[in-house]
Amino acid sequence: MIEIENVTKRYGDNTVVDDVSLRVEKGQVAVIVGTSGSGKTTLLRMVNRLVEPSEGRILINGHDTRDMPAYQLRRKIGYAIQGHGLFPHRTVAENIATVPHLAGWDRARIDTRVDELLSLFQLEPRHYRDRHPVQLSGGEQQRVGVARALAAEPDVLLMDEPFGALDPIIRAKAQDDLLDIQRKTGVTVLLVTHDMDEAMRLGDLIAVMAEGKVVQYADPATLLVKPATDFVDNLVGTADRPFRLLSLRKVDDVMEPGGADGGEPVQPSTSLREAYANMLWQGREALPVVDASGAAIGQVRLAAISRLAARPA
Repeated sequence: MIEIENVTKRYGDNTVVDDVSLRVEKGQVAVIVGTSGSGKTTLLRMVNRLVEPSEGRILINGHDTRDMPAYQLRRKIGYAIQGHGLFPHRTVAENIATVPHLAGWDRARIDTRVDELLSLFQLEPRHYRDRHPVQLSGGEQQRVGVARALAAEPDVLLMDEPFGALDPIIRAKAQDDLLDIQRKTGVTVLLVTHDMDEAMRLGDLIAVMAEGKVVQYADPATLLVKPATDFVDNLVGTADRPFRLLSLRKVDDVMEPGGADGGEPVQPSTSLREAYANMLWQGREALPVVDASGAAIGQVRLAAISRLAARPA
């Protein structure tokens, strides 16, 4: 759990972060989003004391981060940045082992953890552990960067624009990987991005920052239907709002009994946004829903999805 209490950061007369308070429960993904210069990266970097607060305090699992040396604190917190930051002269295994080695883990434990993480990120250990970063694709490098951040089994993972350098297809896969790994490990994630679509896709909670302040901290649906300020309203975007609402829901939420007459089937886990797009593309009023084995289990109708995309009364 992360608790940020009345934190302010000043550089001379310039206040970069202004009296910010927010709480991230254990196992949640919280995203900080805002325009350039809003203070989001500075706030993130104060959590692991790469930047020291001018005022306020930050607690990790109830412990004030100032109660231990900064280098010890950072070994307990995973940190992943844009462009992965891998050491080019070290192998994949050596990169992932960086913090466990500093923490004094024995070789057998380190080797086991490296192979475990490579397998978790769908990187076959025998094929990848001895490669160097230059031999990996951009997506593979990013996965290794996140694996390194998780290597010492931290309770908290900080991510600063981790997917910003990736192309859209690889970026979507990396986001899916993160959500999958987060569900499996239960790590608490605090992530910075300037991309509202990414924030909506990843965040259980989203903190919107402007001029050093958090102007709203809420779940994605609340941001969309009840923006606290004009700035938040503009940031979530009027034209995209119905589709963002649909991206937060799954076919399973509106699935009905019966079988649709033809059309490419969808699964219960498919987002309503994707199902809606498929119906429009196929020119159909409904699509069949199938389980993982391909057996029909119901249908989803265009009218039902459209009602969820409408502006709340």
